[in-house]
Amino acid sequence: MITAGLDPTARVADKPDVEQRAPRRSLRDALAVYADRRMLAILGMGFASGLPLLLTTSTLSYWLAKRGVDKTSIGLFALVGLPYALKFVWAPALDAVRVPWLGARLGKRRAWTLVSQAALAAAILALGAADPAQAPFATAALALAVAFCSATQDIAIDAYRIEVLREDEQGAGAAATQTGYRGGLLVAGAGAMALSDVVAWPVVFAALAACVGVGALAVAIAPPPPEERRAEPIRFADAVLEPLRDLLGRPHAAGIVAFALLYKFGDAVAGSMANPFYVELGFSGVEIASVTKVFGVVANVAGVLAGGIFVAWVGLWRALLIGGVLQAVTNLLFAAQAQIGADLRMLAVAIGADGFTGGLAASAFVAYLSSLCRTGMSATQYALLTSLMAVGRTVLSSGSGWLADRVPWTPFFVITTALAIPGLLLLAWLWRRHAQAPATAPAPAGSC
Repeated sequence: MITAGLDPTARVADKPDVEQRAPRRSLRDALAVYADRRMLAILGMGFASGLPLLLTTSTLSYWLAKRGVDKTSIGLFALVGLPYALKFVWAPALDAVRVPWLGARLGKRRAWTLVSQAALAAAILALGAADPAQAPFATAALALAVAFCSATQDIAIDAYRIEVLREDEQGAGAAATQTGYRGGLLVAGAGAMALSDVVAWPVVFAALAACVGVGALAVAIAPPPPEERRAEPIRFADAVLEPLRDLLGRPHAAGIVAFALLYKFGDAVAGSMANPFYVELGFSGVEIASVTKVFGVVANVAGVLAGGIFVAWVGLWRALLIGGVLQAVTNLLFAAQAQIGADLRMLAVAIGADGFTGGLAASAFVAYLSSLCRTGMSATQYALLTSLMAVGRTVLSSGSGWLADRVPWTPFFVITTALAIPGLLLLAWLWRRHAQAPATAPAPAGSC
């Protein structure tokens, strides 16, 4: 097991050591976990979580363009996505504060999820009623409200998933939430744009607001996390400071933070230059869309689901290592694509392999981050950890264009494969430290 704290080498005495005592489950048991109603609830919550993201990014920019908003203003609307990067700031409130009345009946995690969903649906309806051409600032404020409610929902949903599942179920939980998430992205992206061709935009937004009801239905069928029944109230100051103390005070914290930054570094650098690569090779827009947006998404979802099974079957550390190696090696297929040229079959092979292995690694990585979080403070800790993951995906990969301008595509993708090596070395070091740690240890101060 990885502890409920932030050090994967320490154990909490009152929880089983999953990796040591039950390192592997049979394939049949690994598959059976998806039939659990908790997984169905997590799938529905994942759908509601993914729905607003494209609504505040590509779908929003498409709507603004159709309404005649100038490109400069459309570019500034990208700032409405800031709540997703800053959600760790108010995540402690969801750990410390119980929603009046509703919290006593549903528990802290499900109550916050339902409240954020109600606010999200209202914000989406209001955004659809706005006129961005006549009132751009009001539209921006409403889009920001959608993003804030969405990020708050993410905090509550992630905390619920972490606390309702055992350590050995986190891989399947990561797969369920990511599969639902991609379904939400599909509805809010391609679905909304297609619907806008036949109905007015306020109707499109009303339909998307109604789709948030899938998440509310998931809350209705979701059982409470077992720890919530006995959890003690948390002081707000402790909810803010204790997760940080836990992060900074653990042995090997620097290694864990570096691993969170670097595990998908090479993949992120390659992905950020994917579209310019396809265009330069001479693929048409239809070819790029059909292979990357359809076949690639299907392959990615298959990889996500396989990753959940893989974590339960071979164990978390092996799944992280195998997934990390595979997601790095598949970048070499794009190096081969650069040599072959605009061959559609080769593109399908590269996109399919990259999507599948990326999904496999993503399930293991989300399971890893989830299992680092303590019960009672999981909202704050997971928000912090995913913010680190976002830094690795965005800030560290921001130099990808500079690199692509200076080297041909074949060495570019070879370099992105090499960029995965530091993360894999950190993984091997952390795995070794975990294996050397004693089976049990006293629970660290402040553990729940």
